[in-house]
Amino acid sequence: MTTGTARVLVLGATGNVGGALVRRLAAGREDVTVRAMVRAPGSADLPDGVEVVRGDLTNLDSVRAALRDVDRVFLVWPLGGGELTRAVVDLITARVRRVVYLSAIGVRDDGGSAPDPILQFHTDIEQAVRASDVEWTLLRSGGMAANTLGWAQQVRERSTVSWVYGEGARALVHEADLAEVAAIALLTDRLVGAVPEITGPSALTQREQARAIGAAVGRTVTWDELPAQEVREALMSAGWSAATADGALRSWASTVDRPEVPTPDYAAVTGATGRPFEQWAIDHAGDFR
Repeated sequence: MTTGTARVLVLGATGNVGGALVRRLAAGREDVTVRAMVRAPGSADLPDGVEVVRGDLTNLDSVRAALRDVDRVFLVWPLGGGELTRAVVDLITARVRRVVYLSAIGVRDDGGSAPDPILQFHTDIEQAVRASDVEWTLLRSGGMAANTLGWAQQVRERSTVSWVYGEGARALVHEADLAEVAAIALLTDRLVGAVPEITGPSALTQREQARAIGAAVGRTVTWDELPAQEVREALMSAGWSAATADGALRSWASTVDRPEVPTPDYAAVTGATGRPFEQWAIDHAGDFR
């Protein structure tokens, strides 16, 4: 265990993983101070004792101010961070002792070219962190269970999920499991220089995920298979680039013939079994009602 008070800045503190991490770090530990950088402090629902500051990763001055007097950072970046990405990473790594970056499974350790823009973005940030002088942990996540919140409106209104590749199977990870590993990486020396790859404990098809959500809310939720082209058009209408949409569709399609294999890393780090998707659905049932 590290000694002294850990002064932690959590970026993305109102997101699923960041929010779970803030709650974990703030849960009664006297040797940890927590600062959360958010875009809208007035609407941030964070625990008592957490210092909330206004900031945005696209504003270097706000990041610089948020970094004052902290010694470790949890870094998560919204998809497609833009041209300031490297400048922000360099700013962070020049001012703190430790960085835990929420990355993605599929990034190559050697920094080689990625098959799609999303993984390439994570690759670029990983390489920038590795090249710095900080202690680092690259926390690579599998598919996040929270991504299925994108189905919530359909479930509430029609008890149906209309999407693509219903037979694709992934071992979706609960954000609480990612937050637990991130806290260990921030507060102990066990994961310095490590690249844990965290998934859920078992793979479910998307059709089975919809069924589990139905069980959690107490009604049948059916699956409506959409053509890939229709989903591609919907993604692009939502602001995705063609390259990003095509990369995502290729990745989702691959899980039909090659279901995602759960990794052992969560159990190796924590000594426990990861939370299954069925538990995630119960924890988030209110979002689907």
